[in-house]
Amino acid sequence: MTEFHERPALQKAVQEFVDAGFAGVQMRVHDERGEWVGSAGVRRLGESGEPPTDGRFWVGSSTKTFVATLVLQLVADGATGLETPVAEHLPELGLDARITVRMLLQHTSGLPSYTGDLAPDGTFVPGLPAAGKPWVENRFRTYRPEELVRYALAGPARFEPGTDQSYSNTNYTLAALLIEKVTGDSYAEVMRTRILEPLGLRDTLVPGGSPELPEPHAHGYYRYQDGDDWKVEDVTRQNSSLLFGAGDLISSTRDLHAFIAALLGGRLLPAPLLAEMLTPRGVLGYGLGLFVQDLGPEAGNATIVHHNGGAPGGYGALMIAAPDGSRTLTAGLTTGDSDKNPAEVFPLALDRLIRAVFGGDRAAA
Repeated sequence: MTEFHERPALQKAVQEFVDAGFAGVQMRVHDERGEWVGSAGVRRLGESGEPPTDGRFWVGSSTKTFVATLVLQLVADGATGLETPVAEHLPELGLDARITVRMLLQHTSGLPSYTGDLAPDGTFVPGLPAAGKPWVENRFRTYRPEELVRYALAGPARFEPGTDQSYSNTNYTLAALLIEKVTGDSYAEVMRTRILEPLGLRDTLVPGGSPELPEPHAHGYYRYQDGDDWKVEDVTRQNSSLLFGAGDLISSTRDLHAFIAALLGGRLLPAPLLAEMLTPRGVLGYGLGLFVQDLGPEAGNATIVHHNGGAPGGYGALMIAAPDGSRTLTAGLTTGDSDKNPAEVFPLALDRLIRAVFGGDRAAA
């Protein structure tokens, strides 16, 4: 473990993730007491070394906040508008003309997600292979973003544009395509010139179709059912083009902190657009690329903004902050060979961690 000063409560909170079934965790906290960095678990199954605290990982849907920031920068430049119909920029896709740029960023377009959706009765309707054995067997496939969007558009809309809210990866793949159409550059190049280089984010990249996770990194594993058998696969190498613009970035806890602190500190967007980003809407409590959450009276009525993420297999990311960026929590998690269901054990461990860092008892953390 590496740390800049002792924070036993934070180390305990990190260990709880490992106790809950994760293979490893690396975490970074910035607050009024300075910076704390720690890790728990293992870097690789069968070995004793802990995850590197400067490691890179697949960040999944934390990517969406980066993409929303790029779109809002283009809005600030006058290259598009929040109320502009997306079809004006991408007429070749045959989108509903009522869907606006704002609707993409706040998940109110009604577009189904190409990775699958919940049906009205609560059952999951699969999309492109994004889980289980089908994903394991297809995890090196390169998808074209237009292919992802057209797959989604082949299904029925979930609701009339602007009338409801439903989290959909399709929205952010379209947002990345819009960035390319408006700028004339690749999404990766726009990300590099507008966010990564200005902020000095040396660990963050848009990998395209490359399955390589640069060193240093912890290994991620995926447990899945194959017939009657359960298998565990090392999925450190995977092709994230399945989540173009919606979950394809590689980053580190250092870079996620630097990004969210700069964004909330007003260094990336004009104040009015940042305020739009932080205004929660709908059933999800989602602004434009960020969730906004009130922790309730037992946590001192603190508010946090966040966008956590998970790769289809092996990796997860936490990116959580106070609305002004004065406190941040960023983390990379890896799954291992535990038979515990992450969806069942993760929420409780995360709730305890958030309350330790942002709640009323944080001085003790």
